[in-house]
Amino acid sequence: MIEKNYNVLAVMSGTSLDGVDLAYINIYKKEHWKYNFLQVETIAYSDFWKSELKKLIKTDYKSLKKIDKRYTKLLGKLILIFIKKHNINSIDVLCSHGHTALHQPENKLTYQIGNLPEIATITQLKTVCDFRVQDVALGGQGAPLVPIGDLLLFYNYDACINLGGFSNISKTILYERVAYDICPVNIVLNHFISKINLDYDVDGAIASSGVVCYDLFYELNELHFYKHSNPKSLGLEWVNNIFLPIIETYDLSLENILCTLVEHAAYQISLHIKDLKSALFTGGGVYNKYLMSRIRSFTKTEVIIPDANLIEFKEALIFGLLGVLKLENEVNCLASVTGAVKNHSSGKIYLPS
Repeated sequence: MIEKNYNVLAVMSGTSLDGVDLAYINIYKKEHWKYNFLQVETIAYSDFWKSELKKLIKTDYKSLKKIDKRYTKLLGKLILIFIKKHNINSIDVLCSHGHTALHQPENKLTYQIGNLPEIATITQLKTVCDFRVQDVALGGQGAPLVPIGDLLLFYNYDACINLGGFSNISKTILYERVAYDICPVNIVLNHFISKINLDYDVDGAIASSGVVCYDLFYELNELHFYKHSNPKSLGLEWVNNIFLPIIETYDLSLENILCTLVEHAAYQISLHIKDLKSALFTGGGVYNKYLMSRIRSFTKTEVIIPDANLIEFKEALIFGLLGVLKLENEVNCLASVTGAVKNHSSGKIYLPS
């Protein structure tokens, strides 16, 4: 007998700027939380919005507020288009991550645009959003938030790894769920591939044609972040201020930069799964065949790649679950993961007006 049942529209935008992920999902509980994807789609950003989102890190707070209003309207518009296109007529809750503009938990600051109350009014849907702010206020990193979903939905794997703008991992150690960011992946690969007017390196083909610059490889591996104990998280600021300047000191071809970055990511990821039997990999980076082959070369862990819906929409799915847990007043944010002072139920609930 199904105890709880929600038709959820989940909305997610990640740091890799692929576009807005929209997933219409049935989330229900029968002993354990389960799900079924009903409709999914990624709507690519226009050149204008891709440019705007890339500049967020250099935008002052007052200007961010204005962008937030425009971006909230954009999300509302895209949601309505998605609903009409797929003829969806039963939505219990809209669960939206928004798009991260600033993430400085050490300064008690995190800001996701697209989470204004107007989104509920535009869509005429009960909305749960802005999941990170409360955790940062409670002393946490505000990220990653996906591990509670990994724990509840994918408990049969030893670890879950997402390969998005950044790679992150969640796993259970001594009966406690832990999770943290590992290293940059698509956010830096796409940064360099964009220099030849491509959105991404298909299958990692260009990277595979290069050779590893081991001086750069070793220097990146010595970055202070990698020596931190978890919880820890990465943001665009770190990439722009610390990671990219190191690469720019080397005179390397595009092929060799990409090859070295793939080697770096594969090596760093392997360090965190080497003692495990299985790991579930999702996120756009899974389609980088060269990256996946390099990860497998570094570890004996079984690398599991699921179907396309879960690869591409797992984060949206889990933010949908976070919203459902918030409505149920159940914990959706783990102190063991973020470093907050306590487990809590995070997110803001808006009703249409």
